[in-house]
This record gives sequence, structure tokens and C-alpha cells, in this order.
Amino acid sequence: MTSDTNNRPLHVLVAGGGVAGLETLLALRELAGPRVAVTLLTPDTEFVHQALSVRESFAGPHATRHSLAGIAEDLGADLRTDTLAWVAPGQHAAFTASGEELSYDVLVVALGAQREAAYEQVTTFRGRDDSESVQGIIDDVEAGYTKRLAFVVPPGTTWALPLYELALMTAARAREMGMSPEITVITPEEEPLAVFGAEACAAVAELLAAAGIEVEKSAYAEVEGGRRVSMRPSGRQVEADRVVSLPRLRGPALQSLPADEEGFIPVDSHGRVPGIQDVFAAGDGVQFPIKQGGIAAQQADAVAEVIAKRAGAPIEPRSFRPVMRGILLTGGKERFLRSEVSRGRDGVSEVSEHSLWWPPAKIAGRYLAPYLAGAETLPIEREQEGIEVELPLGGEVAEIRRRIVISPDAERRASIEVLEPNGS
Repeated sequence: MTSDTNNRPLHVLVAGGGVAGLETLLALRELAGPRVAVTLLTPDTEFVHQALSVRESFAGPHATRHSLAGIAEDLGADLRTDTLAWVAPGQHAAFTASGEELSYDVLVVALGAQREAAYEQVTTFRGRDDSESVQGIIDDVEAGYTKRLAFVVPPGTTWALPLYELALMTAARAREMGMSPEITVITPEEEPLAVFGAEACAAVAELLAAAGIEVEKSAYAEVEGGRRVSMRPSGRQVEADRVVSLPRLRGPALQSLPADEEGFIPVDSHGRVPGIQDVFAAGDGVQFPIKQGGIAAQQADAVAEVIAKRAGAPIEPRSFRPVMRGILLTGGKERFLRSEVSRGRDGVSEVSEHSLWWPPAKIAGRYLAPYLAGAETLPIEREQEGIEVELPLGGEVAEIRRRIVISPDAERRASIEVLEPNGS
């Protein structure tokens, strides 16, 4: 379904006011402009930068918050404050929890994932809502009451990076206070943050070792009584005064849309929901194993490009090719991590104390990151093939030219060659 002969804009209903939903809105505004009319459906009134919520547990700055009404007004979207309950694809209709029926030409499901506690009697860190509980543990470490901590990545679908941040920042705070608690990270990963590739993995392992943090890898944890952690397959046990775990993630499992046994929605490389006409999905709620804001934004970009073309924009949609970008908070100098997931073991793995993309945001969304930073829209990185530009230097050396080569991996870095007229 496209715009009609009277130039009616394509009506896009975006369900979800998180990273994927807002990135979709911004990408459509940039790519399609008035060719689309967008409705944003979300139960939330604010967008909270959850990726920064770890800092709140250490009395750091609060996670930034943005009014969704203000964002919708700024982007020219119609905001409906309600929850998507179910979809009638054959009718091109979506129904809300309050019973309202919303028609659409194209539906984008960007509901995110549900965060469920993986264990009983432990502190589960889901984001800013749990920062106060974690802060209480940090206070006990500072006072010397808590001497043994276990940080657990549970089996199943989750996103591990915040747990490493909590462990590293706890170790750093303890050192500042002259304390030396025993800290253990237990994870089913083969290596810490293995998704970022070999180089980043090695750097994270070095940080953990330097902080005195023991890591149990390829370990599937069970917690008994909130204090004893048993690991499979080794059978080893760790006793802890306090245990902090990440949540398990579950998909939205919407009525009338396909889903796997965990509720995640299957999609193709352009975000289309197979077998369902005019329905797309992006973000943590889709059937892709990595649940991270930057990945959600890339999925949303792939969706928006297809929709923009259908609305008449002169664009050739690109498929989703994941590139991991993450900032690891350490309690000291943060680390920028990057890897090319789509290239497997052949992809580049990078780690740096300096930004590897621009703007250097925790959520590396092509449109969302600069928007939230109040900057002009800038690409996170150039994904097209290398571009060569030859420019005169001017003045007495006007005949000398410089060649600027911007490559897909340059990420705001360019190689500059100065060429004499004879090519030397």
C-alpha cells in the first residue's frame, strides 16, 4: 500500500516510544518527509536514556529524560498515549489496551522486550528503576558490611554489558574507600563481552583482572537462597553476601503476529514480519539474539528505508547489517568498543579510550543520537564504499592537490595524501 493518487501521505503507525520507535520516526522524517504521516503509539510519557542508568547506582548523574509529547510535536507526529494490545493485519488495524482502533497503511512494532527477574531473592538490575537497590549494596560495600559480591549474567536472552559496568564501577568505588571485597562475575559467555570481538574481549578481560574481579566463563548459574551460586557444568559454588543479576528478556508476543517460544517476533533483513502484509518490527522485541540500543536503531533504519521508498522517496533500501558499538563505563576512563557482527570472525574488533563514532553516545543511533544531543543530523559512520575527493590547496601551491579518502571504517577519520603535480 502506497500513497494514493491524491498524494495522500502514507500513514505509518509506530508502536513503541523507545530507541527503535524514535529512530524510526527520525529516519522517516529525514528520508520521506511529507510523504508519510506518522502516529506514535506508546504508554510512556518520557523517553529515558536507560543505557546511562548504571551511573545512578553510584550517586552519579541521573539518566536523561525527554518528553515524548515534545519529541512528537517536534517531528510532526500524532502521539497516542496507550498500549498496543493486538493487531488485525487483514483489516490494517491495531487495537489498544483501552479498546481504541487505529488504522494504518504500515505498522512498525517497536515494543521492546519485557524484563523478568531470573532468580528469586537477588537484586535484579533492569535499569534506572533498580538503581536505588544497587546503590544500597554499594553503600554496604563502602561501609565494609558487604565483602563478597557475585554479579550474574543469567542463561537465556539478555544484554550483558551493564553487569560488567556494575562490577567494574563497584571495584573502583571500593578501592577509593580502602575496601577490597571479593567480586565474581559469572557468565554463560565464552569470553567477557564476546559479541564485541577478540580485541575488545581481551581489553575487557584485562580491565577485570586489573580490578581484581574473578570471572567464571561458560557458566550457567543457579542461585540458592539469594547467596549461594552454583554453576553448571563445573559444579563449582560461590558464596556471596549479595548477588546482583541481569534480567531475562521476553518478547511482546502480540496476538495475530508470529512469535517464537520466548515471544520474539521473526523478521527478515529489512524488518518485515514474514507472512504479514504491511507489518514491520524492530528493536529488542524481534528475533535477533543481540538486544542493544544501537542494534535496535540499525534495525529501525532498515525498516524506515523500505517504508520511505514505498512512500515515493528516491532511496534504495539497505538490509540490516549489524555493527556493534558500545561504551563501557569502568569507574575510570570509559572504553569505546566496536565490532562488525555481520562479518563474523572476519569483522574488525576495536577498543579505544577515545570515541570510535560520532556523536559519542551510549545509544549509537544514526538519527537518534545527534537528535538527543541537540546536534545537526550526522551519520554515525559512512557505510558506503570509500569516496575520493580531490581539492586544490590554494595559494602558491594551487597545483598541489590533496586527496581525502573516506572509507566505511573511517568513522569521522580520513586519510589525506598530498600529491605533487608529477604524482610523487
